[in-house]
Amino acid sequence: MKFSLIYEAQMVDISRQNEAKVFHDTIEQCLLAEQLGFDIVWAVEHTSLSQYSHMSAPETFLAFLAGRTTRLGIGHGVVCLPHRMNHPIKVAERIATLDILSRGRLHFGMGKGGTQQEAGAFGEKLENLGPQIEESMKIIPQMWRDGEFSYKSATTGLDIPPRPIHPKPYQQPHPPMYMACTRHETLVAAGKLGLGALVLGFGGPDDIRKKVATYQEAFGSRKAADQIGEFATRHVAALCPATVLDDAERGKRIGVRGQRFFAESLARWYQNGPEPQVDDLEAEQTIEIMNQSRQQVEAYLGQEKISYGTEATGLYNAEHAYGSAQQCINYVQQLIDAGADEILFLVQMGTVPSEVQLETIRQIGTHVIPHFRALAAAQ
Repeated sequence: MKFSLIYEAQMVDISRQNEAKVFHDTIEQCLLAEQLGFDIVWAVEHTSLSQYSHMSAPETFLAFLAGRTTRLGIGHGVVCLPHRMNHPIKVAERIATLDILSRGRLHFGMGKGGTQQEAGAFGEKLENLGPQIEESMKIIPQMWRDGEFSYKSATTGLDIPPRPIHPKPYQQPHPPMYMACTRHETLVAAGKLGLGALVLGFGGPDDIRKKVATYQEAFGSRKAADQIGEFATRHVAALCPATVLDDAERGKRIGVRGQRFFAESLARWYQNGPEPQVDDLEAEQTIEIMNQSRQQVEAYLGQEKISYGTEATGLYNAEHAYGSAQQCINYVQQLIDAGADEILFLVQMGTVPSEVQLETIRQIGTHVIPHFRALAAAQ
């Protein structure tokens, strides 16, 4: 079982000064996480999503973090693979270089990004990106294997003349590979391709249980010819939003307020929603607002006859690791019982103060992780 952190560089105040502060605060948190026994830090990749995510250059952030740490895993969660955004040659070069400099601590997650806001910044249509992503996932590990690589696509027009691609990764044959997964279709794809699944939804333990079953069934029926990379990675990482304080009531109030901001800042870009709100309400009031938002989303999707799952409504589920360390332990145990192999703690949500994020990491590292390590040692 692995215990990790995942970062969006999410913020309310998008001034230059606060942007810089958030990045330096994040590094401070990661250094504490290494001291306290966390396994991996994952960084997303998004472009032009003000407030929701300013983590637009994760390769730079992770390289800096790798240079400041010695043990912590370095996770791309995930690299976006549209060709104009990240050409597959450059991805192969950057991943291999970072793996070398971190002495084999790299985890390589892949995806496409989720909005037309991002795709359009690079002159693309979101709905047209699938073939590009599939190509890049397939050919990047081939670049690490072959002495000289070439590729010509009749589907996307990608044309790579014969070239040596340097360097090769530190890990042999290459780092473990993962896909970002929220929908049934992506879980099936990850399993059939032999990739680990980064389940980045807010659905909770029951939802994770269903997603694990979908993934494991697909993984078990995969064909060798479909394998991406040189080996399979059977792994499910589950998102765990967390605000953990000695004052459990305060932890829940701050946590659900942060989750509301997360949901509303995301809806602004994914669903053309309004500006996210930062009202400081009681936890029950915030939860009621999120319940109303979920009902509105469900009604809209129903009217439009759009099929949906927890990727659309899970954001408004407020039952997560908000409260005391013991409440966090109880919630994490539910995720483990549901089949998660890794817990992705999300502590940085826009309205959550940096000192609360630090304290949450301390609480998890001091109480939660040792609890589960002791259980594992006793088995």
